[in-house]
Amino acid sequence: MNSKPSTAANLLRKLVSIRSFSGEETARADYLTAFFHEQGISIKRYGNNLVLRNRVEDPSKPTLMLNSHLDTVQPTTGYSFDPFNPPHSDTHIRGLGSNDAGASVVAMTTTFLHFQGNPLPFNLLLALTAEEENSGSGGMRLLWQQLQNEVDMAIIGEPTGMRAAIAERGLLVIDGEARGVSGHAARNEGVNALYIALEDIAALRSARFERISPAMGEVKLTVTQIQAGTQHNVVPDRCRFVVDIRPTEQYSNSEIMEILQPRVSSELTARSLTNRSSATPADHQLIHCIGALGVERYTSPTTSDWMRITCPAIKMGPGESARSHQADEYVLVEELEQGIKGYIAFITQLKNHYK
Repeated sequence: MNSKPSTAANLLRKLVSIRSFSGEETARADYLTAFFHEQGISIKRYGNNLVLRNRVEDPSKPTLMLNSHLDTVQPTTGYSFDPFNPPHSDTHIRGLGSNDAGASVVAMTTTFLHFQGNPLPFNLLLALTAEEENSGSGGMRLLWQQLQNEVDMAIIGEPTGMRAAIAERGLLVIDGEARGVSGHAARNEGVNALYIALEDIAALRSARFERISPAMGEVKLTVTQIQAGTQHNVVPDRCRFVVDIRPTEQYSNSEIMEILQPRVSSELTARSLTNRSSATPADHQLIHCIGALGVERYTSPTTSDWMRITCPAIKMGPGESARSHQADEYVLVEELEQGIKGYIAFITQLKNHYK
């Protein structure tokens, strides 16, 4: 495959037509496996995760991983067209996953093929992963066990408008449950679990985390749901609430749980402790390349497969985050072209950094 944008646009249109919900990526992974074999490129497959390496790999050199995900969410009911057979346009590529993250997949694939066979001062690895959208165990969690001793740095492909996220907040969702004693409301009986929960919610709102992230600021905590009671005249003996926390790299999710639980009477249960925050050191070569190219940098409020790897990384890709998971999803052909040019320019700049 050459790196002409029109060829890339056609590949993305083909991928959009192949259903690839989280945990159901087999057909899309099969198509790309055949596609790469036609290019004469060897590929390793771990479940529905695809890994490709440059032909001129040198184990003594550091490795840069280009990573994006093959899966999509389920389509919303608001689509005005078939999300897998969208109307053709010379300027737009429409359909489920076109923006998140099909454009990054194709731009990274095109970039990888552009450098295929060319010697670089670092190894180039392309990893196209499954189960990103549902945080499944068969995606990057599985693949990183194979790659963690090999990969030294990464670019995570997500729709960022080709801005570079140099840090990414984590995600910690906590289920809280206050327990009381039921009774008749008219006789002032029982212990009201709702009141206990309200006191605990106030305590959580006032919680402060002393360590401040240089890139992300403070840990953010928001109570987003509450549920109690069965009828108007019964004092509730259970009250459940949900806390959404966006950690920084200053705290692990386990540390946050250890800080919060002693402050409340309710039982706090984390849904997952693995969605950690990430931040790349300011003196890393990835950050230097961003500065040299004049790429806008920011802190991302959304999570990605970045939270599942342990090496320095940035998040950058064509398309816009606001279109993700929306009806009538699309990416502009022009944005796809900019993504390809941006990735090639970044790798070229990184190449110069190692001279």
